Amino acid sequence: DSLGPGLRACYRYLNQTSRSFAAVIQALDGELRHAVCIFYLVLRALDTVEDDMSISLDVKVPMLHEFHSYLYQPEWKYMESKEKDRQVLEDFPTISSEFRSLSKVYQDVISDICHKMGVGMAEFLEKKVDSQNEWDKYCHYVAGLVGIGLSRLFSASELEDPIVGQDTDLANSMGLFLQKTNIIRDYLEDQLEGREFWPREVWSRYAKKLSDLAKPENIDMAVQCLNELITNALHHVPDVLTYLSRLKNQSVFNFCAIPQVMAIATLAACYNNKQVFRGVVKIRKGQAVTLMMDATNIQAVKTIMYQYVEEIYQKIPSADPSCHKTQQIVASIRAQSLPHGPMASRHHYSPIYVSCAMLLAALSWQYLSTVSKAAEDLVQTGEN
Repeated sequence: DSLGPGLRACYRYLNQTSRSFAAVIQALDGELRHAVCIFYLVLRALDTVEDDMSISLDVKVPMLHEFHSYLYQPEWKYMESKEKDRQVLEDFPTISSEFRSLSKVYQDVISDICHKMGVGMAEFLEKKVDSQNEWDKYCHYVAGLVGIGLSRLFSASELEDPIVGQDTDLANSMGLFLQKTNIIRDYLEDQLEGREFWPREVWSRYAKKLSDLAKPENIDMAVQCLNELITNALHHVPDVLTYLSRLKNQSVFNFCAIPQVMAIATLAACYNNKQVFRGVVKIRKGQAVTLMMDATNIQAVKTIMYQYVEEIYQKIPSADPSCHKTQQIVASIRAQSLPHGPMASRHHYSPIYVSCAMLLAALSWQYLSTVSKAAEDLVQTGEN
C-alpha cells in the first residue's frame, strides 16, 4: 500500500511474468528490492523482443541494439508483440518511468547491462553455437551479464562489499552455471521447438545431427554427450562457492544461493540419465522445498554441493569418455566443500531469522501451490 501506482504495476508484472524469482526479489532488503525488480522487468522486455518470432530480423536487430535507449524515452512502447509476456512491452512507459526514478548508480548498471545483452542477443540470432568458447559466449550474453549486473547492484546498494560487483569473472560463472544447466536439461523441449543450444564441437563427436541424439538407437552416444556437457558445467561450481562465500546480507545470499542449489540438484538428476532424451527430468517437490529451506548459509550450501557431486560420482560409468574429467572436477568440488576448508565462511545467520524470512516469502508467493513449476523455472535464466 505504501508503493505508488507505477511501482505497484511493476510488482504486478513481476508476479505475472516470474513465478520463481518474484518471491526472492520481493524478499530483498531496502531499495535494492526495487532496483532488482526493475532490472528484471527491463530484461524480461528485452527477452520478449528476442523470443518473438513474429518480428522480422530487419526490425528486431535494431530494436535489440537500441533497447537500452528506450529506457530514457518516456513514451516508447511496443504494441505488436505476440508473446505471452507482451504486457511488459505494451506498458513499457510505466517500467521506464520507475527506472528513471531509481538512483543514478542503479540506472547506470541496468542501462549498461541492457545494452550489452541486446548486442549479444542480436549476434546469435542468425548463428548457431559451434565451439565451446561460443557456448560460453552465448551463455555470457544471456545469463552471465545478468549475474554481473546483479552483483553490481548488490555492491551499489552497500549491502555487499565492492569486491562482489568488481569480480566479474565470478559473477559471470554464477550465470553460466544456471544457463548451462537449463540448456542441458531442456534438450528435448528445444529440439521440439526448433532451437539448438548444445555446442556443435561437443555433440558432433557423438552424432551427425543434434536431433539424432533423440533416436533410440543412439541413446548410448547421447548419454555420453550429455555427461560431457554436465562435466563442463560443473567447472563453474568452485567459482559459485567462492562468490557465495563473500556475501554478507541474508536476503542477497538467499537470492543467489537458492537457484544454484536447484541447478546442482538438476544436474545430478540429469547425469547419465537417458530420460533427458525422452522427456523432462525434474527434481521432486519435497526436494525443492528442502533445498530452499536449507540453503541459507555458505556451509549449508557446501554440504548440498558435496551431496550432489557425490551422487554424480557414484553414477560415473567407467567406460564413459569423460569419466576422468568428471572425477577430477568432482574431487575439486569435494575438497572445496569440506567443513573447515579454505573457504569456510565467517558469516553465521540466525536460524530463527532465516526460517521466518523464508516462511514469509513462501506465504506471500503461495509457494506450496506452485513449487513444482517454480523449481523448474529457477534454473531457467531464459527468464533472466
